Formats: sequence, structure tokens, C-alpha cells
Amino acid sequence: MRAVWLREFGGPEVLVAGEAPDPVPGPGQVLVEVAFVNVTFVETQFRASGTGPFAAALPMIPGNGVGGVISKVGEGVDLALVGRRVVTSTGGSGGYAQRAVVDASLVFGVPDALSLDAAVALLADGRTATGLVRAVAVAPGERVLVEAAAGGVGSLLVQLVKAAGAEVVAAAGSAAKLERARELGAAVAVDYTSPGWAEQVGPVDVVFDGVGGAIGTTAFSLLRPGGRMAVYGLASGAWAEVSEEDARDRGVTLVRSIGDAAALREYTESALTAASAGKLTPVIGQRFPLEAAADAHAAIEARGTFGKTLLVA
Repeated sequence: MRAVWLREFGGPEVLVAGEAPDPVPGPGQVLVEVAFVNVTFVETQFRASGTGPFAAALPMIPGNGVGGVISKVGEGVDLALVGRRVVTSTGGSGGYAQRAVVDASLVFGVPDALSLDAAVALLADGRTATGLVRAVAVAPGERVLVEAAAGGVGSLLVQLVKAAGAEVVAAAGSAAKLERARELGAAVAVDYTSPGWAEQVGPVDVVFDGVGGAIGTTAFSLLRPGGRMAVYGLASGAWAEVSEEDARDRGVTLVRSIGDAAALREYTESALTAASAGKLTPVIGQRFPLEAAADAHAAIEARGTFGKTLLVA
């Protein structure tokens, strides 16, 4: 089968397409014929330096989120799963390939009304956005600042926050991205690369911090007493410089976790159900052939992407 190999850490060019043995499902596992692969910012960080939530010895096939059709099952797995459209996580390796083996317990069936590419786009980001909105308990009438509002998670947060009855203040890094955020429902859109952006935002009740660094730290200063800040990403390369002591001093709450494994599974199922009912729409901004995974990583690192980036296997 065709796959993308990572044999050394470095720039996007270290991702090289080649051949790999077809995986075989063992007991409790299924074989997925991959149609789409989810590419995340975290994967670019891992490729560059080997840091992040994934751990694997090189050489390896990277990739954590895939969607496709189950073609084979291992011992102890219901044969009725063969032919089922599913999305699933691989654990951080084996995703950038035409076929992937995963535990049967990790797959999510894709609702009939939902396209497979949309389901893949929702696999990680839909879970995260749903969990974040619930964790901070967004309430009607609140002002909510969404950083990186045109990104994979951010574009979903804009929709979910608006659906909760709150006012969305979107922050992003270009005029085009701000326009996307407005189209998704943001009432206010601010370029956080411009001086004085925080003054344009004003006081808020909730911050969704997926950027970190100076932007996240500044966003924290905008919170009203009783506010909440969900810290979930570091697109800037560093976490926001805020502590639990800082939060107590200002009478606000920091949220750094959205739940255990059972909760995360429920968030994924909720996002897929909402999307199949037309209540949540993932933004798929760009698609690349599987063999062009290096180009996908380069585009993400250049901050030129909208919404989700997918590989087409």
C-alpha cells in the first residue's frame, strides 16, 4: 500500500511517500480502507521535533485520525462491521496510509446523513469544541472570545457558542479569516496581529485559548470577574502565561481538561450527530493527496489554512 514515512524529525520535506506492508487486523481489531486523513497542528509539531502527545520509534508512518470503510475484522470482532463507514483514531501512528488497523472499540460509525470527509474533519476538532463549550458552560447573553476562529476547532466553537445564545467575538490573523468567522456567526471579528486588538475586543465572560503565548495572556486580561478561560492549544508555540494563582486573584476560572475517555467519546458522538442533523458544519478548507502530506504540513505551518486540512488517500 501507499503510505507516508517519517524517518527523521525536521521540516515538512522529511515526510516522504513510499510503499508499506498491508496491515493485518489481529484479535479485537479492524482493517480500515482509508479515504480521508485528518491533519492537525500537533502533528506538525511532532514531525518537527518529536515532541507532543505521540510517542513512536522512527521510522514510522505518522497520522492519528482517519475515516474509511472497514474491509476486514480480526478474531472476536463482529463480521457485521465489514462494509461499515467509520472514523477512528490510530493512537498517533499509521494514519497517513491507504489502510490502517485499529481496535474495534475505537471506531465511530458515521451517520448515513453525514459525508465521510465531514466526519473525519469532526473526529478530533468536533470532540474538542463540544467538550470545551460544555466545560466552561457557555450561557446565553455572554460575550465569548474565540481565538484562531477560522481554524478547525475555532470554526466549530464559533458555531456552538452562537447556538448557545452567546455573542461570539472572533479573533484571527487575517482579513480573510475574519470574514470566514463572520460568515459562521461571529458578531465581532478582530485581527489579533494588529496593535490594540484587545481594546477592540473589550471585556468578555469566556475565552477559548487555542493560541497561547502573548495572545492568550492578553486574552486572559479581558475576562470579567466570574469569567472562564479554556486553555487547550499553543499554536503560537507556547502556553499562555497564566497560573491558577492569577486566576484566583482575578476571580476567574481556568479550564485545562474537558473530561475522561468516556466523556471524550460522548463528545465525538455528539458532534457527529449534530453535524448529521445540520446543526454543526465542519469547515474543510483544503485537501491534499496522500502523497503530498509534506505540502499539507507546510501550509498549516505557514498559517495559510482555513478550517480543517485533509489528506485524500
